[in-house]
Amino acid sequence: MGCNSRRKPEWLKIKLPKGQLSVEVLNIVREHHLHTICTSGMCPNQGECWGCGTATFMIGGNICTRNCRFCNVTTGRPLPLDPEEPHHIASSVKLLHLKHAVITSVDRDDLEDLGATHWVKVIRAVKEMNPSVTMEVLIPDFQGRSELIGQIIEAKPEVISHNLETVRRLTKEIRSRATYDMSLGVVHQVAASGIVAKSGIMLGLGETREEILETMDDLRAAGCAVMTIGQYLQPTAANVEVKEYITPETFEAYRRIGMQKGFTHVESGPLVRSSYHAEKHVKQAE
Repeated sequence: MGCNSRRKPEWLKIKLPKGQLSVEVLNIVREHHLHTICTSGMCPNQGECWGCGTATFMIGGNICTRNCRFCNVTTGRPLPLDPEEPHHIASSVKLLHLKHAVITSVDRDDLEDLGATHWVKVIRAVKEMNPSVTMEVLIPDFQGRSELIGQIIEAKPEVISHNLETVRRLTKEIRSRATYDMSLGVVHQVAASGIVAKSGIMLGLGETREEILETMDDLRAAGCAVMTIGQYLQPTAANVEVKEYITPETFEAYRRIGMQKGFTHVESGPLVRSSYHAEKHVKQAE
């Protein structure tokens, strides 16, 4: 399956941000002291997304309490939450004229409520200032605490996403503290509420085709409507190595299989990330 060579293939060339809209996004992010997963996560789609005037905001600071082996976000002791962040995010969504906003966060295991209250404040602020904007939130597992996940559900974003990241067998090796079943539980609680539930995985970490199909089945059983499948790219030498580069044809095959299994939408490709084409997921999952 895929490409056996460790050398990065042609289809994984990354387009750097450019153009006037990219400059505007960057200026607004800097002016409001915001963090984006576009930069912190070294996302390969910065050029395309920023060129269209969109960005995925990362709240709760830019230091994570977890140390997942695939992730480039800094691990350590986070700074106190910024009480002005909800207003800054809402203002930036308005300044960027976004029709669909995507928001994620670092893990805040240092906080008593794991950051849930702050999440709700951000969602409400964005909706109050931008009543016509739809929203996707990519949330942590909140340690599986249903009452905290319930707070996010009650704030009523249009899509709630929580990533499995990888197959069951590789979860302990790749993720920090998170468990496969806990993440499925988050997806199930979201789906049971009636809100669109979304999740994603990375390929190229050593998973097998059978494990990928099993993961699809597990997500469908949990009620997941939208799935993203992308190529893992090693951000730094400190992160886990790529085991395999998967071909675009194989990604397309998984997309077709996912649709056959009942997902409303499957975004599958080498450069696909959680928020890639996120605005389509609201419409196609309704």
